[in-house]
Amino acid sequence: MPTFRVVDFMDDLLPIASRVTGVFLVMVAGGFCRKTGWLTVESDRSLANLTANVLLPALFFDRMISSDTVQSLSETWFPPLVGFLFTVLGFGMGALVAHFLGPAIGLTTTAQKRAFILCAGIANYGYIPLPLAQQFYPDAEVSLIIHNVGVDMALWSLGIMVIAGRAGTRWRRIFGSPPLLAVLIGLGLKQAGGAEWIPQPVLQMTQALGACAIPLGLLLSGAIIVDYLPRMRWHEGKAVLTVASLLRLIILPVLMLVFAKFAVGESNLKEVLLLQAAMPAATFPIVLVRLYDQDVGTAVRVALGTSVIALVSIPLWMWIGAIWLGLSPAG
Repeated sequence: MPTFRVVDFMDDLLPIASRVTGVFLVMVAGGFCRKTGWLTVESDRSLANLTANVLLPALFFDRMISSDTVQSLSETWFPPLVGFLFTVLGFGMGALVAHFLGPAIGLTTTAQKRAFILCAGIANYGYIPLPLAQQFYPDAEVSLIIHNVGVDMALWSLGIMVIAGRAGTRWRRIFGSPPLLAVLIGLGLKQAGGAEWIPQPVLQMTQALGACAIPLGLLLSGAIIVDYLPRMRWHEGKAVLTVASLLRLIILPVLMLVFAKFAVGESNLKEVLLLQAAMPAATFPIVLVRLYDQDVGTAVRVALGTSVIALVSIPLWMWIGAIWLGLSPAG
């Protein structure tokens, strides 16, 4: 029976903690840029559109074309299905908490409950796990991108129903989104053998643009979070944050890791689920909560609160989960 050694524990944990901290420091830089006026509120929409419609599609297309780990089209259905189902599970568990415990923890209005369900139900699936995948599990990056297609589908269908209060599934928004189109086109070209016919300057362009996607996305996330910090009354929402943290940072990670252990055989998808299990709540739903006039305070409390706790929980889950799944803790 292997013995626990503090030295080995720290040797595994410190590199993870260091790299996770580095990702969050880019968000801190975004907040600093906002405070100094270098990243203005007026620029948010244009930069967000640039990231979502140009930089991320370029990154995804580049990864689909250049990766040697792209599966055949007949095998790519499982990662997005897993992403979709775990996001739906998150929304469902969030709804149960809001319904049965809502008044007891301070979720007294419909707007607060809807914001809680959306934000606690969906993990950060882009700006934090993607750079961590690049650093720790580079072979799993493509699987993570494909997995995220399913998460997007859940967000723009069931997630919109949750936050808008109506059954308006945005199928055009899902299937017409540039990131998804980039994944599908890249996969199609790769499987059809057309990747070798793409001119080298085009590949250089997508590689250069894709390299900008994650840093800019993290900068924007940090700037948006800083905007809401002065409005927060943290002492009024301790119960909401506690319950959201239990759900997002303990219960759902355990379920995901158990599923990865006993229902997933492919190592890359196990690494994807390990990364997703370690994630805090996503920050993008804050934008949707504001767009649909629900309770922004609850959204920021859940997203930002779990993200702060995640500075500690991400390294721990990545270490514990890697051992549980038989993976290397440091990638």
